[in-house]
Amino acid sequence: MAKRSQRFLWPALAIPSFAWLALFLAIPFYVVLCIAFGQVDPIFRTSIPAWNPLDWRFDQFAITLDRIFGANNFYLAPITRTITYVVTAVIISLIIAFPVAYFTARYAGKRKGLVLVLLVAPFWISYMMRMLAWVNLLQTDGIVNSVISLGGLLPVEVNWLSGKPYTVVMGLIYGYVPYMILPLFAALDRISPSLLEAARDLGASGFDVFRRVVIPMSIPGIAAGMLLVALPMMGDYFTSDLLSGSPDTSMIGNLINGTIQTPGQSGQAAALLLLVLLVLAAPMFLYTRTVARSETRS
Repeated sequence: MAKRSQRFLWPALAIPSFAWLALFLAIPFYVVLCIAFGQVDPIFRTSIPAWNPLDWRFDQFAITLDRIFGANNFYLAPITRTITYVVTAVIISLIIAFPVAYFTARYAGKRKGLVLVLLVAPFWISYMMRMLAWVNLLQTDGIVNSVISLGGLLPVEVNWLSGKPYTVVMGLIYGYVPYMILPLFAALDRISPSLLEAARDLGASGFDVFRRVVIPMSIPGIAAGMLLVALPMMGDYFTSDLLSGSPDTSMIGNLINGTIQTPGQSGQAAALLLLVLLVLAAPMFLYTRTVARSETRS
């Protein structure tokens, strides 16, 4: 009797989670599919979802693909720009995050908890408020220009908020770099100090220990950090809107947001969203393979 009750206990406890996923993930995703494969009302220019999969049509996908790869490819520029921004921001975030995570894991000692709290503290403030703080800092008469010009002594004044790509990239890095630090710290903190000492005893230099022991064992953390940073960056539109507001720096998120607000183009927005999900599925698959291989080796 006890075994039978235990057999049904864990499935029963999992029911709320499955219900939550079905209500807030599966059903909305199916709605997006129905809109993407639906039609557009020719008179009122509203989307008509096709709830029956047998009635799905590929008209909206064809229009979207034509606007990416066809002669009228004005969707291509934001997509290319997004990939450039995200790759640049992810690489710089990794360069910034790795020394911080390595110091916290190896040298912070009893202060690890304090350092981690300071790293997580920005999450306590909303993303909008942090970006608005950047707007105040980067204004023409803001603190950044004041520091660069040494308080007005030098004739240096940068208009950071006038559609500059590097301003958007800096905003992405600032907004998402904590997502890179925490997985790296978790991976580096699991490396046993005895392994590093054994490598040094075998004659390896400090650089060789870092290259042959630390880096290979931190690959799962690097992959997790890059994935956690790249995924929200790909759909980000708020950063570009606040720190630039120029169509010259618009990203895929801005394109999808603008397409949704345009009458008759909700189906194209849903098609764009599905294409982004397909592209992001590739790094997620590579990450799961990397984690599976590391667990097999260990």
